[in-house]
Amino acid sequence: MKGTEQEQSMADIRIVIAQRGWVFVGRCSREDHEIVLRDAKTIRRWGTKKGLGELWSGPKTETVLDEAGTVRLHPLQIIATLDVDQKPWEKKLGR
Repeated sequence: MKGTEQEQSMADIRIVIAQRGWVFVGRCSREDHEIVLRDAKTIRRWGTKKGLGELWSGPKTETVLDEAGTVRLHPLQIIATLDVDQKPWEKKLGR
């Protein structure tokens, strides 16, 4: 495991759009040749009226999140990442 537990818990929370329609949210860091999302959740249903970008401020009441644990992606699998307001997402990711 790379980095200390404290460093990993301080990783920025981001929404990550991956290939084949996968959308995750988690503590995002780069480890060697992988992008790693810890405490990750798959965003199964956005629950928004105006698209995924609405989730920057936190999940909506209609948002459905599924536990995903630790997700490791090759950088070429990532389409985009979205910066988010950390506090609302911190409540959903826990720790």
